[in-house]
Amino acid sequence: MTLRWFLSRQFRHTSALWGHLRKLRDAQCDLLSAEDLQLLDAALQQTKAALEAGAAGQTLAALGAELEQAAQQSLRPYPHPEWRDNVEVFLTAIAIAMSIRTFFAQPFKIPTGSMQPTLYGVTVQDRRGDPNFAMPGLLRRAYEFAVHGAIYHQVLAREDAEFDHAGPLQHVLGFVNKQTFWIRCGNGVLAPVTILCGPDQSQFDSIEHRLGLVDDVHFPRRFRKGQPILQCVEYAGDHLFVDRLSYNFRRPARGEIVVFKTKHIPQIGADQFYIKRLIGLPGETITIGDDRHVRVNGVRLDAATPHFQNVYGFDPNTPPRDSHYSGHILMPDFPNWVLRTTADRLKVSDKCYAVFGDNTKNSADSRYWRDFPEQDLMGRGWLVYWPYSPRFGFLGQR
Repeated sequence: MTLRWFLSRQFRHTSALWGHLRKLRDAQCDLLSAEDLQLLDAALQQTKAALEAGAAGQTLAALGAELEQAAQQSLRPYPHPEWRDNVEVFLTAIAIAMSIRTFFAQPFKIPTGSMQPTLYGVTVQDRRGDPNFAMPGLLRRAYEFAVHGAIYHQVLAREDAEFDHAGPLQHVLGFVNKQTFWIRCGNGVLAPVTILCGPDQSQFDSIEHRLGLVDDVHFPRRFRKGQPILQCVEYAGDHLFVDRLSYNFRRPARGEIVVFKTKHIPQIGADQFYIKRLIGLPGETITIGDDRHVRVNGVRLDAATPHFQNVYGFDPNTPPRDSHYSGHILMPDFPNWVLRTTADRLKVSDKCYAVFGDNTKNSADSRYWRDFPEQDLMGRGWLVYWPYSPRFGFLGQR
């Protein structure tokens, strides 16, 4: 029968018809009369016997027609069959998507800059001081957003005014964000200016903070008529797929980029998802030297360690910088940090892991809140799928 299924189109059609009507018969068996069941069962048995006996195509076509006629006489029609089919397809698609998300690949967006420059969160480039900046047209802006995740913002002062305050970030339809800025005009009236924003931002990564509009040094900000109040390019953070399958078959490896829950980390105080680089495995002792290199059980990690080629590809004579590979620094000015001196040690507990951010100067990680339990590990960063940038592609070698 298997070979005939590939060779005969009529065989495939009749087999599918028999299977479909058999399911309908089983679903309605308690609603049909004995005569209707007998008529339908006889047609189903005759068709099945012909399929198993390898009957010719013309015979199968005739039996299929008889089977359809018996089904029309016996089975009860369902109300609104088109709607039922559409709903079934829709629910099946949702079930498949949720299964892929839960067991294979889950989408994740980078919220902050703690993993720069391996992965970028939301960034804002101020263009108010750029005399060559020109607001692109609608089609160009649509292309830049679709391909590079760039959102252009420009608000020009209609009269002499000053920035007053920024409203909270609001969510529209669950995935579109908007924010309202309040401008105090010359007559003292507050005028609202609303812009659409990219993905969620933390309090200190918001547009008004990035542009210095709420900085105590510059506040209040005054603008002449025609001057830009806002003129910037906002870049969406990297969006990637998290591999949720691999760790069911193997242990996590040092240096891999992992995503985990924070529900069992008291210092964070919220159930969130973080992404960091795996540094310490269960039972290991982690220290950081004055050279900004990690020691694992006394053994120094360097650029030759797998997955650390870029992390330790820095000049040790150059001070650590924001948003660059600068090694893993200590935090001597913060008394609550676990690792503050070269003598401090972090002992990773059993069935736990320790992680650091690549942008270690701006990362709250295991140097502060120690390790986290294995049960909160979701998976490893696998593929950056949007936006298109030098980071686009697989994360295996990073």
